[in-house]
Amino acid sequence: MAETLTALIFAHILADFLFQTDWMSANKSKPGVLLLHTAVVLATAQAATGHWDAPALLVLAAVHLVIDAIKVWGRFTSLVAFLTDQIAHLATVVAVAWAAPTLWATGAWGALDWPLPLMAILAGLIAATRAGGFAIGLLMKPHALRIRSQGLKRGGWTIGLLERGLVFVLILGGLPLGVGFLVAAKSVLRFGTATRDQRSAEYVIIGTLASFGWAILAAMATGAALALLPPLDLST
Repeated sequence: MAETLTALIFAHILADFLFQTDWMSANKSKPGVLLLHTAVVLATAQAATGHWDAPALLVLAAVHLVIDAIKVWGRFTSLVAFLTDQIAHLATVVAVAWAAPTLWATGAWGALDWPLPLMAILAGLIAATRAGGFAIGLLMKPHALRIRSQGLKRGGWTIGLLERGLVFVLILGGLPLGVGFLVAAKSVLRFGTATRDQRSAEYVIIGTLASFGWAILAAMATGAALALLPPLDLST
């Protein structure tokens, strides 16, 4: 089951956070765009498992469609809605993996071991960076209107992406002390802003702690998944 679950989680992360464009996200209330996203969900699940005609994957895509329709047409846009949506999707993935645990073993890639740990690492990295960006953005959105920004366009988004990626790599690589150096470096770089404006300082602190915490959790989850999978050996 762990192999199938890894492949399906990887497929979900790809479909929701890599292959879902800003245009698709903004227009998902249109039935055609929602169906297009659902087709991407099905295609990524098929490609990840190596199964092209498995009924379980059709069920997975159909439930994904229903969950997204409820979120979009209900106009649920808060952080709680985002997290609830993702928990519902992951619960569906777990249910499908439990009901059809041999999807990976009987699929086109079942004889290969190396794709599984690679899928787990890439899924964790995308979850830490891209998914984390959306989550932290929603968390900070109520405060952003009170902050006057004169920085680069999408500069904060890029900084968050890089810092979460670095934290993920450091934790997964067994170098947690490096995270402390990142925190110290960011504190020094932001010192001038913090001393001039308490509101901006609190905004940065909340965003940084949330960003680092998200990346650490993603790295820990990835490490737990890797412990259940064959070791990554690209030489084979």
